[in-house]
Amino acid sequence: MTPTAVLIGPPAAGKTRIGKATARMLGLPFIDVDARIVEKHGSIPDIFEHHGEAQFRDWERIEVARALSEEGVISLGGGAIENEQTQKDLAGLTVVLVTVSAEAVAERLDNNKRPLLNGLDSWKNLVARRQTTYEELATVTIDTSTGPMDQHAERLAEMLRVIA
Repeated sequence: MTPTAVLIGPPAAGKTRIGKATARMLGLPFIDVDARIVEKHGSIPDIFEHHGEAQFRDWERIEVARALSEEGVISLGGGAIENEQTQKDLAGLTVVLVTVSAEAVAERLDNNKRPLLNGLDSWKNLVARRQTTYEELATVTIDTSTGPMDQHAERLAEMLRVIA
């Protein structure tokens, strides 16, 4: 089995919200890799504090590999695409880049949940560092800067119906 779509993109772009809604509209399972990590190992900030980013990335890679062998709509954490094996695993899949402008994301940032972020400037730097990889991996792009998330999910679901 392979996923119908894999959502990638920066933190707070809306990957989870769009992924859940799209999966529901298509009658498919939704898999959130970060949620699986939290379920097994505790909150992401706690993981970073007590085990470090390297351990988080190891656990993330395990969950990404597991999720990519399943059916449904999958949401990856923003940094999962930095792993070279994950990049290889995404080849040939429908990879949806969920983007958002800095202006729109400013309202969405909750730095207590995102250990690599310390405000909007750190978000911008993180996105700039990953942008080329996001774009290279993406087969479809959805910008969530304006409009309701459900509308973006409907558009994505329609695209996926056509592709499938």
